[in-house]
Amino acid sequence: MEKFRLLRENEIECRVATVKGNGLSLLLYKDARCDMNILDETVGPENWQRSHSRDNANCTVSIWDDNKNMWISKEDTGTESNSEKEKGLASDSFKRACFNWGIGRELYTAPFIWIDSKYCDIKEITKNGKQAHACYDRFYVSKIGYDDKNAINMLQIKNSKTHKVVYELGKFESQDDAGISENPATVAQKKTIRAICEKHKIEVEMLYASNGITEETVTDKQAAQIMQGFKKKYGDN
Repeated sequence: MEKFRLLRENEIECRVATVKGNGLSLLLYKDARCDMNILDETVGPENWQRSHSRDNANCTVSIWDDNKNMWISKEDTGTESNSEKEKGLASDSFKRACFNWGIGRELYTAPFIWIDSKYCDIKEITKNGKQAHACYDRFYVSKIGYDDKNAINMLQIKNSKTHKVVYELGKFESQDDAGISENPATVAQKKTIRAICEKHKIEVEMLYASNGITEETVTDKQAAQIMQGFKKKYGDN
């Protein structure tokens, strides 16, 4: 069974955790679409499945093992979100089950992220009759790096409005030092791309040529980008 790769910067979301007058803290997380994309990419869309129980509180993610000729399953329990509780519960339990498979587990090594107030727009508000602080800025991970134990050792975050660096851990000497080095695309990735091309009557050779690559030279990152493009265009890969 193939090992799941580490998350790339564009697969990691930032969420404001606490806001004070002098700054705010951020949490890093992944969404359910990220998990689905990585499962499709690594094992192929036909080789994994999910099921829910206890009114979506539990999710079981199963992956087909060719060597054992059987489904291998891992499950976990989620928590409700503030909106769309039933849908949020299903999504959270799915993401937690995927953590059990190792997808995005490196996020547990994230440092404490504090953004000084000079890098964001903090407003004073009244909440439940009391003075409080809020920030409606959005942030994104622009670069990330990992050590040999898959722990985050380099991280750069930018403000989505200004695109200025607001947090940095470690130093990225060059673009090549950021994130994960590219490896050849997996067999599962190539099979998935071919299957989607056949479904939508696309010439796979022309698809690769339009991206300036071939099926032999495509990397895992390029394949993931192609599959993400299919997801946005067709929504059903």
